[in-house]
Amino acid sequence: MATKQSLNSKDHTMNIKRKTWLLSFGLISLAGLGLQAFSPAPENKTALTAKTTDTTRSLAAYFTPAATKSKMPDADGFIQRWLLLEPISKPNRTNTVFTDSYIRKAFDTLYFPNQFTLLPKDGDKVNVGTQELTWHALDSKNFNVKLFRFAYGLNKPVYGVLFWAVTVVNCPQEMKNVRMAVGSNSASMWWLNGKEAVILSGDRRMVMDDAVSTRITLNKGKNIIRGAVINGPGMSDFCVRFLDEKGEPLKNITITAG
Repeated sequence: MATKQSLNSKDHTMNIKRKTWLLSFGLISLAGLGLQAFSPAPENKTALTAKTTDTTRSLAAYFTPAATKSKMPDADGFIQRWLLLEPISKPNRTNTVFTDSYIRKAFDTLYFPNQFTLLPKDGDKVNVGTQELTWHALDSKNFNVKLFRFAYGLNKPVYGVLFWAVTVVNCPQEMKNVRMAVGSNSASMWWLNGKEAVILSGDRRMVMDDAVSTRITLNKGKNIIRGAVINGPGMSDFCVRFLDEKGEPLKNITITAG
């Protein structure tokens, strides 16, 4: 007959084995959970679609044709309807060269006839050196006009380029003491009714209202905005709106392409 001492010894040995097994099982379980937590998740279908669409040469994701007679600014007063000229080749390896004097010279250069007086129509063409470029009347789907996507969608150069933009702001009455507020990537210059309004020099990212004009007057009826944006490497876009004398976005205007 086993003594009480030998029975206690057997029980003690079994307890040790049981605890060792439970500990091992717990470590294996935790390891499994750890592997599951750190294993790469399956790629999101939306992400795959985005990657696929990003290689598609199309304007559809960022622009729609300017089909209606006129368009109001968006809820924050940003102008989304523009006539955009396909990019003019202007090679620059860096954006740090865009000083005031550089961009004034670049924008004063006559690239095509009637550059500062022409009110183009959708589909009009101009010749710039050996390039034949087309004007496109478009509505931006965003508050900012994505010039990089405009050029990319048309299979045109996206770096080392200069863009021209034109639009018409229609006012129900004369509006005094308003300001033109602009943001651009990279440097740009803007004119209202033939007079310089805003200049943004240097290598910059687009920030809304980055530069604001002095107090100006919008005439009753048509007011023509012209803009030129230059960029070397990187993205290109811009945004424009008017602010009233209290600094509030101007919304009681309409925008037309010509």
